[in-house]
Amino acid sequence: MANTLVHTDFHFEGQKSVYHGKVRDVYNIDDDILVMVATDRISAFDVVLPKGIPCKGQVLNQIAAQFLDATADIVPNWKLATPDPMVTVGLKCEGFPVEMIIRGILTGSAWRAYKEGCRELCGVRLPEGMRENQRFAEPIITPTTKAASGHDENISKEEIIAQGLIGKDDYETVERYTRALYKRGSEIAASKGLILVDTKYEFGKRDGKVILMDEIHTPDSSRYFYADGYEEKLEKGEPQKQLSKEFVRQWLIEHDFMGKPGQPSARDDRCLLRVGGRALHRALRGHHRQALRAQRPARRRPGRTHRDQREKLLENPLTIITHCATCRNRLEDPRRRVALFCFSTLHF
Repeated sequence: MANTLVHTDFHFEGQKSVYHGKVRDVYNIDDDILVMVATDRISAFDVVLPKGIPCKGQVLNQIAAQFLDATADIVPNWKLATPDPMVTVGLKCEGFPVEMIIRGILTGSAWRAYKEGCRELCGVRLPEGMRENQRFAEPIITPTTKAASGHDENISKEEIIAQGLIGKDDYETVERYTRALYKRGSEIAASKGLILVDTKYEFGKRDGKVILMDEIHTPDSSRYFYADGYEEKLEKGEPQKQLSKEFVRQWLIEHDFMGKPGQPSARDDRCLLRVGGRALHRALRGHHRQALRAQRPARRRPGRTHRDQREKLLENPLTIITHCATCRNRLEDPRRRVALFCFSTLHF
């Protein structure tokens, strides 16, 4: 897809190594500093899909940077600077091989497991009689292993400590930070008419301190519902309007792909990302036209491109773009959900 960054190959002074993750390319400088580039890649079921989403990396990086700043009073984090909209520079930490997932609502993979009869998730007992998208009495933590490749696996607190993946004291610290971060993120989301449904955090250590790493509270690592209409839809058993990658996962499930052995490759089916790109461009020409027009100079520069306009729109990451009521009515169209996913940033 045109105008996407799906791969980088930089060579920085002092560079020791580079790690190409599902979405981010991470450059190790002198085993002390990391340069993390948020690309436009998109993944689902731990598989990177074949086409990128324009501006996705920039939006995710800017959301993460703002949330890292907004939670620095809770836990020290790795961020030092964001010299480019797609780049964060920060401290290299010794990462724990575990992702801390916290869930406030039964949905997504947890609901799929519950629907199949599972009543214990990562050592946490689940009550009988719950419905899809119902709130837990208290948020639950369901960690996963952080696989270098392939699928992450569910794991319990007891297994993490027994296997020495995280020491008991450090785990209790990480667990406390996870709950506090989720509480802060939920408060910020609520102030914008959203519900932070679930999210994940990654932690590590540097100089003996537990440090928050990577991104937080982005639509790539989190799931948001619209608060408006949540209770009504829950009572009716209707799908919730949300900001997340779940619609991508559902589309893949409907096309018999969940990243499992023997299933057809996601790379055989490029329709989703082609459709998503067209929807993104339509959203920019349509719903966001007024915002673009308001930021144009009185006289356009010769050769000003559509990409320039997109970047101008995204210069301020603290603009909430959750679409007007008329656009929300069309969110059942998955093409518009791609655009919404790419242009949903939180203002706080």
